[in-house]
Amino acid sequence: MIAASISDYRALSRRRLPKFLFEYVDGGSFDEVTLRRNRDDLQRIALRQRVLNDVSQIDVSQTLFGQKWSLPVALAPIGLAGMMARRGEIQAARAAESKGVAFTLSTVSVCSLDEVHAAARKPFWFQLYMIRDRGFMRDLLQKAREAQCGALVFTVDMPVPGSRYRDYRSGLAGASNAVGAMRRFLQAARRPSWALDVGLLGGPHKLGNVAPVLGRKSGLEDFFRWMRQNFDPSVTWRDLDWVRQEWSGPLILKGVLDPGDARNAVSAGADGIIVSNHGGRQLDGAISSTAALPRLVDAVGGKTTILADGGVRSGLDVVRLMALGASGVMLGRAWVYALAARGQTGVAHVLDLVEAEMRVAMALTGVRTLADISRDILES
Repeated sequence: MIAASISDYRALSRRRLPKFLFEYVDGGSFDEVTLRRNRDDLQRIALRQRVLNDVSQIDVSQTLFGQKWSLPVALAPIGLAGMMARRGEIQAARAAESKGVAFTLSTVSVCSLDEVHAAARKPFWFQLYMIRDRGFMRDLLQKAREAQCGALVFTVDMPVPGSRYRDYRSGLAGASNAVGAMRRFLQAARRPSWALDVGLLGGPHKLGNVAPVLGRKSGLEDFFRWMRQNFDPSVTWRDLDWVRQEWSGPLILKGVLDPGDARNAVSAGADGIIVSNHGGRQLDGAISSTAALPRLVDAVGGKTTILADGGVRSGLDVVRLMALGASGVMLGRAWVYALAARGQTGVAHVLDLVEAEMRVAMALTGVRTLADISRDILES
């Protein structure tokens, strides 16, 4: 099967990955209402087709947080991405570099900050959760500085993990170490290409950034247990002062849906916010990013840079979110599907698809630059 779209990559990844990994990437929380809303609401955004405009020269470059990028797109942080392909975060970072977009490394990546930094030629972004152990966070921020990360993406919508029932059904979470390991082993055995390339040859399979605190207990069950015990639900806006003391670069808050929270983010000195519901993986029943985005744009009035994610499967979707007011868009599942299917080549191809689709959408709506994309191209 030749992947001609991101949906094709999803189908390919399903064939390649063990069930527990595909369900982890593909699923949401509870009944997955918000997961579906992200796609449905984005698809309902109608664009105005315009004709007889000179669209011979289209510019899709964008400057975000002081750096010019080839596209208004960044690869969002995805936990366990290194399990989708051999040293997957490195492959994704290299694909992003080759296409001139930002890559964001997750706190819970398989490849550590040091490993990705050693393999990357350009600065990447780093994502961080608020964790009870401030010493551990301080060490991670120090490593991010040493890796010359271009921005800190601070995830604020996960004081506690959402209940992701697909992970319980697949054996990724909820079982004892031995039972869970056996279920995953049997699923991996049904995917021999993945089992050889990633399972046998893709190690080490530790979570590189949190391995120091997990110690010898490095299984997935150990990690999920640590996460439930160490993510800090007591965090408030005042705690951002501590983050600011430890991090002097661009600070982007990820997981904002409420206009009041957007105003608080501006008051707290955030350089950017990401309108996001964690891909439908946290509060099921929350509104979609598409529905929340215009309200937040109106609330902050251009006082901070606004990015958005949630349900993006094409360059057309990128144009839709930018028409609603986003300055850039984070790709999440889209790049992970491609990584699982074809590694670095797949991720680079997805970015090519997004660019080509953006150019077509811009031409047919009569705009030549990203600055020309506004609510004027939307059907009322």
